[in-house]
Amino acid sequence: MSMTGTLAHHLRRMTGRDPAEAHRAATPLELLFDLAFVVAFSQASSGLAHYLAEGHIGSAIMGFAFVMFATGWAWINFSWFASAYDTDDWFYRLTTLVQMIGVVVLTLGIPPLFHSIDEGHYLDNGVLVAGYVVMRVAMIAQWLRVARQDPARRRTALTYALWVTVAQVGWVALAIAHTALALTIVIALVLWAVELVGPWLAERRVHEGGTPWHAHHIAERYGLLTIIALGEGVFGTVTAVSAVIEHQGWTVEAVLLVTAGIGLTFGVWWSYFLMPAGRILAKHRNRGFGWGYGHLLLFAAITATGAGLHVAAYELEGEAELGTVGAVLTVAIPVLVLCLTIFALYDYLVQAIDPFHFGLIAGTVALLVASVLAAAAGASMGTSLILITLSPFVVVVGYELVGHRHEAAALARQLD
Repeated sequence: MSMTGTLAHHLRRMTGRDPAEAHRAATPLELLFDLAFVVAFSQASSGLAHYLAEGHIGSAIMGFAFVMFATGWAWINFSWFASAYDTDDWFYRLTTLVQMIGVVVLTLGIPPLFHSIDEGHYLDNGVLVAGYVVMRVAMIAQWLRVARQDPARRRTALTYALWVTVAQVGWVALAIAHTALALTIVIALVLWAVELVGPWLAERRVHEGGTPWHAHHIAERYGLLTIIALGEGVFGTVTAVSAVIEHQGWTVEAVLLVTAGIGLTFGVWWSYFLMPAGRILAKHRNRGFGWGYGHLLLFAAITATGAGLHVAAYELEGEAELGTVGAVLTVAIPVLVLCLTIFALYDYLVQAIDPFHFGLIAGTVALLVASVLAAAAGASMGTSLILITLSPFVVVVGYELVGHRHEAAALARQLD
């Protein structure tokens, strides 16, 4: 075959990638796809920060939970499919383009959704659902293509296509109905359950082996999106420091805020990448479901941490209703959820609870509580945030001194 022929993106049969393929890495197209989520996470973070700063706690949390589930779910739908069936032909590329358009439409629907929840009458998720319709037209087309071209996994592919369709019909009906907010929440919980049932049923088709996703590739994909979510921490830091500089110039407080925001982002990054998830998933593929969907909480906690830094900026500008203690809590609480989620994902992968973790959790909680108490005692925002920044480093230092031996033993038990 000529060199020109090998580089053309002709249609290829979707028979599935080799789950043991060597040197499998994220593709440039997947990285481009992830960029669409930078803005989605930013909008979710901004909405949460705005309503928290105004003291509308319930509206902020409810809107953020809805948006982060929708955003994270959209990414998961594409990423696991891509890990199993990325043919990189022209049809696959075009359907990815369509899904990116859907993500942008979804993002445009985030502000009206927050606003409608704050108003309390009904959930205005029409634009967000429209974005999902765009994405899922492409996704269903891909699953039907798999059903036709990969006979060995035909029923698995059709199961995905069916449940995606059922869930989407439900979301469209909910968007059109404009039911009361309380009833909408109940129906949304049912639809979220439907969303989870589809992949669970499809991947349980033991005789078909589920989809041929690649363990190391999918672990890398999750790591990359984690880094994208951490970008909200960097952005929140810049926002907070800018607020101080605008009013006071470069001061000790500004330096503390820079150190706190970037240090916190770095500490979370270090903590997350302590576990080589790909190695365990390659040996125990049945753990992929819980580990993969458990990241929905992780992504939300990381993004909420960035939102908390935005709230700190509002407080420093005198535009928040929460006070210093409340602003510090908007950072400390998601950091606590984040650290606990990292531990939970680790323990789930190794199928064991390490007693050593309780000491690390206690140290983390102690620093987070100290940050709130310091704020209550009159400490500055920068000082309180520095204490929060130290919390993930409890895990880092504990791992580097002792925990690495525990992890080596856990990996030996899991991989032997």
